[in-house]
Amino acid sequence: VQLQASGGGLVQAGGSLRLSCAASKRTVISNNGMGWFRQAPGKDREAVASISWNGGGTQYSDSVKGRFTISRDRAENTVYLQMNNLEPEDTAVYYCAAARGAMHTMRLDQYRYWGQGTQVTVSS
Repeated sequence: VQLQASGGGLVQAGGSLRLSCAASKRTVISNNGMGWFRQAPGKDREAVASISWNGGGTQYSDSVKGRFTISRDRAENTVYLQMNNLEPEDTAVYYCAAARGAMHTMRLDQYRYWGQGTQVTVSS
C-alpha cells in the first residue's frame, strides 16, 4: 500500500497551497478515515486534520481551524488539504495517512499507512 502526497512548495505568508494524497490501492482510502499530519524540524509530528470514510465528519487542530479544509474524492481515491492564509508557523513536512478505522481521528496511533511527506515552506 502506498500513499503519495504532493502539492507542497514555497509560498509567501498569506498564500495558499493545496495538498493531494492518492492511494495505490482503492480499498484503503475508500473505507478508511484519512488524516493529514505535519512535522516541523525539532518538533513531534502533529495531527492537522482528519476526515471520515465518507467525508461526513472532519476534525482540525486549533492552529489550522478556519484556514485549512480537508476533503476527499472517493471516486478518485484522493484526499485533499486546502491551506489558506498560510503562516510561517505552518512550515513543515506534511504527511497523509490512512486510519485503521472508518472514522476521523486525530490520534497518530490510529493510523496504519503513511505517505512519504511533502515539504511546505511559508516565508514571512
